[in-house]
Amino acid sequence: MAIRRTTRARDAGDGLEQPRPRASSIDDAVTALLSLWLISGLMLDAWAHANKPGLETFFTPWHAVFYSGFAATAAWVLRLVFRHRSDGRAGLAAIPIGYGPTLVALAVFALSGLADMVWHTVFGIEDSIDILFSPSHLGLAISMFVIVTTPVRAAWSDPAPATLRRLWPALLGTGLAVAEVMVFLEYGNAMLMRATWIVTSFSEGGDDGSASRLAVRMVVTNATLLLPLLFLARRWGLPPGAALLTTTPLLILSGAETGGRNLSTLLSVLVAALGVELFARALRPTAERRRAYWLFAGLAPFFTWSLYLGVAASAVGRLPTVVELWTGAPIVAAAVGWLLGVLMLPAAPAATPR
Repeated sequence: MAIRRTTRARDAGDGLEQPRPRASSIDDAVTALLSLWLISGLMLDAWAHANKPGLETFFTPWHAVFYSGFAATAAWVLRLVFRHRSDGRAGLAAIPIGYGPTLVALAVFALSGLADMVWHTVFGIEDSIDILFSPSHLGLAISMFVIVTTPVRAAWSDPAPATLRRLWPALLGTGLAVAEVMVFLEYGNAMLMRATWIVTSFSEGGDDGSASRLAVRMVVTNATLLLPLLFLARRWGLPPGAALLTTTPLLILSGAETGGRNLSTLLSVLVAALGVELFARALRPTAERRRAYWLFAGLAPFFTWSLYLGVAASAVGRLPTVVELWTGAPIVAAAVGWLLGVLMLPAAPAATPR
């Protein structure tokens, strides 16, 4: 049984310790929805950089959506803190559990946004892979990750039952974090690939390196999709909808970045998420059910990437010509998934004999 710890902060006025407040489920829901606004602006910006070459200014409509989403999220979090201050709390005791790192991230985001405007003014607008390594963009990325995962931290120590009604803000926050991470790992996103490129890459046998690039993309995307589910399953189990909520934001992002030209690939991952939902219901992977957890960690990626390759082959009308690649890739994905499961939930230590 989980042990509930109460976080306390010292009130500088009377020297007494006050318990940190816990955000309500409605508070966390608003935080998650405002984070959705923020990440939607990021998706629009990613779409613009991928589909509108020759951008010459920082002041764009998608930046307006992005930074207004940040302003709304910051205003909401500050409102929560001041609401608790008006109840007589002071200092750290006014910050809801899980929201402390968010306040720091909001400040880092604001500074990174100013730095980004200056950077673009001095060095211009990036239009290739360099956009993913800009220092100001990395500052935005790290702070955004902390902001959108606020509902996860808020729910982590909550003893309430792990139902979808209670956890959907944390699940949505996790999905937004996955999408945000993959914005900056775009060069490793296998969901951006069209069916023709997938089949062609696994038909070349590595002569031009395309097979290696696809294999690496599959490994990176596999880990990015699976690790959040393993993380959630270890703490709460996986309530219905967990796989869909954590995968859908990345599906939308991947469609936006390609202008929808990879619909068959996106469809394969969506159907795979539905299958992963069924596996989660059947296996019930939790920290207490270690073997089921490990089996889920291997089975989910095997199904996902088998479907990924199968749908691509169906869309093109033929299988890749290198049999070893399309038969072995799902097995590699399953092995990597199982390894991640073991690392996330190692075997119980053997009892020490008396």
